[in-house]
Amino acid sequence: MQLLKSETKKNSILPLLAVGTFGLHLLTLLLLMFHGSMLELLNRRLTPRSLVQLVNGNAITVDPKSSAERYPETIRRFVGETMTLMLTWSSQQPPAAIWESSSSLLVSNLQSKFLTEINNLNLTQQFGNANRSGEHIFIVEKISQPTPIGEGKWQVEMRAYQLIFNNSDNLGRSIPFNKQILVQAIDESAISLPNKPLPWHLAAYRLGEARLEIYNICDIEDKNCSTKSN
Repeated sequence: MQLLKSETKKNSILPLLAVGTFGLHLLTLLLLMFHGSMLELLNRRLTPRSLVQLVNGNAITVDPKSSAERYPETIRRFVGETMTLMLTWSSQQPPAAIWESSSSLLVSNLQSKFLTEINNLNLTQQFGNANRSGEHIFIVEKISQPTPIGEGKWQVEMRAYQLIFNNSDNLGRSIPFNKQILVQAIDESAISLPNKPLPWHLAAYRLGEARLEIYNICDIEDKNCSTKSN
């Protein structure tokens, strides 16, 4: 009888031990999850934010980003302002000087290709002619949201046109510029300022501070743009 009672006690204790062990493991798991969330929150709080002082005197704090990351609006603004700088000319803003100061915003093996394309768009006058008459104004209509195509690489679509005025055509004519533009992050800008910088030097330098460069430009209908190498 005593042996039977002993066996009965053992059998009744085993389920309690199993439940207790399971409860302990569950509690341990919950504590680990809680500690993990607290560490993540602490890490966010302790990660230093950068103070950025703007040229207009304002100061802002920004979240840290890895060298291969850029905000979508940074990419869109870089593309729009780079193309506007490179394709807006006048007697006070001669194309040869603009090209010299801003061409480094393109990867080196794209520069000659793009220069040829610009000359083909403007058949009456060559881009290198610093005495070009009239005005060429680049107008951006739309820039798409950037599409990631690799680490630190994005593709945008631009719809724009170059409006050309000269002495014989006061109404002007427009040349469409509808392109896919591929952009990549770089570690260091190739733009430097001369000793006596002019406005276009300062504009190119400011664009270079985004540490981006354009590495391909294709027709907007080109399905293989992102796979081509220059």
